[in-house]
Amino acid sequence: MKPDAVVGHLRNPALKPDAQRQQADLVARLNRLHLERSEKDAQLEAGIASMELAFRMQTAVPEVFDTAGETKETLELYGPGEFAKGCLLARRLVEQGVRAVQLSHSIDGYDIAWDTGHDDIVKGHAVLAKACDQGIAALLTDLKRRGLLDETLVIWGGEFGRAPTSEGAKGRDHDHYGFTVWMAGGGVKAGTSYGATDEFGLTAVENRVHVHDLHATILHLLGLDHEKLTYRYSGRDYRLTDVAGTVVKGVLK
Repeated sequence: MKPDAVVGHLRNPALKPDAQRQQADLVARLNRLHLERSEKDAQLEAGIASMELAFRMQTAVPEVFDTAGETKETLELYGPGEFAKGCLLARRLVEQGVRAVQLSHSIDGYDIAWDTGHDDIVKGHAVLAKACDQGIAALLTDLKRRGLLDETLVIWGGEFGRAPTSEGAKGRDHDHYGFTVWMAGGGVKAGTSYGATDEFGLTAVENRVHVHDLHATILHLLGLDHEKLTYRYSGRDYRLTDVAGTVVKGVLK
């Protein structure tokens, strides 16, 4: 995989890396001098941090995104698909200490990706599932054998589930009353199924988990108490769980 094909503008056509580093340091020093005179400027401080982060990303990405050094066994473990390549890059990013990695999935010809269930849920979802199953399994396997899974929280989910009712001959309607999100690693109890829907697969009836509960649990696994993130604004309390949510202890180790 060629890094330049994945991320644009990785190389400066006018300056070599050492000269670019000197240029970035000079601009940072000038900005700090200006910051000392203005005492406090949040936008300037953010700009200094952003420019440094951009330079570090520009210099680090080529190595991280270059998978030529991976073994044949590892490449075969992930498989040849585009999503599989994304899973491999996700592992490499985690390995380099990137705190959060987001990977989305779609296939050419499926404009709305997993929303193909409107037309033909069997055909559409079968193609999509086959395209991502190997990559997901490989990512979890690879993280575990490298000793990274225990400290990496993997979350898989979409925006909603599918109802048992049909839209058209082969489709299925949206359903936000009962659907599945799974997590692995990062303090999650392995091999645990928590909650269940009714006999029709429509509504969660056993161990119901609200989206705020899910978010509270994710934050807990990341070492954050969601109740301590509350702030007052315009006469109302706010936080990431909308002043709600309970940690689902049944899924924790």
